[in-house]
Amino acid sequence: MTLVDVSKLYSTDDRCRELLVRLRWPYGVECLRCKSKNVTDVWTQKKFECSDCHYQFSVTTQTAFHDTHLPLQTWFLAVLLLVEAGKGMSANQLKRTLGIAYKTSWYLCHRIRHAMNETASHEPMGGTVEMDETYVGGAHSGKRGRGADGKEIVIGIRQRGGDLRFFHAEDVKSGTLAKYIQEHISDDVDVVVTDDFSSYPKAVGKLPHETVTHSAGEYVRGDIHTNTVESAFSLLKRGIVGSWHKVSAKHLPAYLNEMTFRFNRRKSSDLFVDTLRHMVSADPLTFEELTA
Repeated sequence: MTLVDVSKLYSTDDRCRELLVRLRWPYGVECLRCKSKNVTDVWTQKKFECSDCHYQFSVTTQTAFHDTHLPLQTWFLAVLLLVEAGKGMSANQLKRTLGIAYKTSWYLCHRIRHAMNETASHEPMGGTVEMDETYVGGAHSGKRGRGADGKEIVIGIRQRGGDLRFFHAEDVKSGTLAKYIQEHISDDVDVVVTDDFSSYPKAVGKLPHETVTHSAGEYVRGDIHTNTVESAFSLLKRGIVGSWHKVSAKHLPAYLNEMTFRFNRRKSSDLFVDTLRHMVSADPLTFEELTA
């Protein structure tokens, strides 16, 4: 899907709504309140009315689009721009591209990211799983990595040949790392590969575990390496430095969710439509909740 495709296929509000209706209710429109399928299309108001409980609703009610004042065509263009930007797109760039206010653009981006977060997978990873941590943000004090002032910790877990997951962590103590391992790595994993950081042996516990000794200059030993998760870290940092520029600690998890959502679907031929499908099933995100 390209910008030209979106502009042609979804050039009117009615066409956008038709797609959202198909994505939200593939088996026919049903009432949001009583789940009845006895629903009438009040097309003059762009709403539906339930004949049983008389509740009126639209295709955007209780979704990521809830109470929006933006044209749906603008939403569709914003979604495409965000999902097709490999290193992410800043709210400022979206503002200039779509000709909207910065506050509107910022809120729009976060509502799309919120829908991406709603789809996060929690299935345990198996096979060969790489795990590592990195440090982002903070003042340029000259010190990098563990112990650097003002930096935020990002834990990365990547199943080789499978999905990637990022987490904003408070610390890298063995108990914290163990929590992520227990929640996201299967008990019958083939092997967990890490570097030689001292917290990992206790955190991994009884799971099969291999390490590469970065402190001694070892980065690859046959199939034992953390290169695939580190390549994902590189993409994240290029997004922060080259696209978003400034990411607050408060909103860092939202950016991590966006990055993993796009990364795990990078080979999908219908990423745009898939994102819209998630947006009509996600809970609303109010501006008050976002800025609380």
